Amino acid sequence: MRPISRRNFLLRLAATGGSAAVYQGLVGLGLMPSQAMADDWSLATASKPVRVLILGGGLSGLVAGFELHRRGYQVEMLEASHRVGGRNFTVRSGDLIDEIGNRQTCTFDNDPSLYFNAGPARIPPQHQRVLGYCQELGVPLEVFVNYNGQAWVHDDKLNVDRRVRLREYVTDARGFLAEMLSKNLDAADLEQPMSVGDAERLRDFLRRYGDLSSSGEYAGSSRAGYVNRGFLSPAIKKEVMDFPQILASNFWRMGMNFAENETMTAPLMQMVGGNDAIVRALEAKLDGRIRYQAQVTGIQLKEDGVDVRYLQEGNEHRIEADYCLNCIPGPLLSGIESNFPESYRAVMSELPRGHLIKVAFQARERFWERELIYGGISWTSEPIQQLVYPSGSLQGKKGVLLGAYIFNRDNALRFTHMRHEERVAEAIKQGEKLHPGYGDYMECSASVAWWNMNHHLGCAAHVAGSESDEVLAQLTAPVGRHILMGDQTTYHSGWQEGAIGSAHAALQTLNGLIQSRA
Repeated sequence: MRPISRRNFLLRLAATGGSAAVYQGLVGLGLMPSQAMADDWSLATASKPVRVLILGGGLSGLVAGFELHRRGYQVEMLEASHRVGGRNFTVRSGDLIDEIGNRQTCTFDNDPSLYFNAGPARIPPQHQRVLGYCQELGVPLEVFVNYNGQAWVHDDKLNVDRRVRLREYVTDARGFLAEMLSKNLDAADLEQPMSVGDAERLRDFLRRYGDLSSSGEYAGSSRAGYVNRGFLSPAIKKEVMDFPQILASNFWRMGMNFAENETMTAPLMQMVGGNDAIVRALEAKLDGRIRYQAQVTGIQLKEDGVDVRYLQEGNEHRIEADYCLNCIPGPLLSGIESNFPESYRAVMSELPRGHLIKVAFQARERFWERELIYGGISWTSEPIQQLVYPSGSLQGKKGVLLGAYIFNRDNALRFTHMRHEERVAEAIKQGEKLHPGYGDYMECSASVAWWNMNHHLGCAAHVAGSESDEVLAQLTAPVGRHILMGDQTTYHSGWQEGAIGSAHAALQTLNGLIQSRA
């Protein structure tokens, strides 16, 4: 019996099971990736007219449209909002913040340095997809200061409710810890064999790690800074904090090691002038192919493509395409009339809605720089959690300070249900713990609560738990000629890298569907 070739096998599979069966056959033969996030992806140049409809102009939709367009596919995009970019949203003078119940028009000065990133704010060096498109599209980058030892820490259980420098907290915490371990280190008491030399080297390590005295005592360190720097007189070190107070505070639970996580470790980057620079660059490449304020009202899968209905300027329209790539948020998509399988719709409806909220202020002076803070993050035990200082335009006249970045669910939802003016008043009141009197510097403000944002109703939809693999597999598998994408379909939700990776995976899947019909 002659062995059957892969080509003949796939042809017979197509005859019996259609394109979806061929796609799974390609996966089984190792010719297509089985994971949603493929490290490598490919998309053949269109050899004949192929019309692809993209639903949603988020970053995944823009990247997919860009790659399809430059390979000769006929691309059209429907975006429900007045702008593209999705949650990659940089707020500037005159911008509309389309939040349900809190619609705002930003009143910052018309100055390119006065903005805040309401969505993604930082780019780790590991995110090579984002960095690659920035390089290809000519988007300039600058350093994003994520950790700044000069920034403040406030905790109502720490130092009698007074602020301290972040490096003071870290230095004293490590000093006390090193002292305790050093005092309890005795080679004779160790269960496992350790030479006297090993024990002494460990003691020396602890002395240097915690800046201990030769006798193993911690009595403060220059790493925490000085009360008097001592250029023309003897330097005076800052007083040592009380270790029980350090333990009683909550800063060590997250903030102390925040910048040591893989995606938070320096150096991080941001796009010069706002992280929507990549959005604007991709949008320019798709000029004339995007329909704005076009809200999808129906999706019908057909044997040979898709049929989509949408509303624009009060009129209903209909558009057909050979294939559809879709980055509409799952909870919204599940409510759109369609002939999706019920199980598919159910999985989409169960995607969680993120609740992050940011409140930003335009300050008439960069008062924080007078306090020796140039970029970075201050932390507080108050509900606003973080103050984030601008990393660009250092020593300029004015600046935009992120006066609240709230990711604790309960606090975020409490702020979400406030009117914008109430959020501002509360953020200033709590921020006074870090910068007494700083409300006097604030000229205007803007806030974005993603839970309420029109056409989004949430952000960073993390699929967690033991069922995450199964859920993501269902979401990323093609349904007919429809493919779902967006960071919501990845293990990297909330990151631009996740959105771009999902676009690449969707294009790889699309390529497999097209090739299976060739």
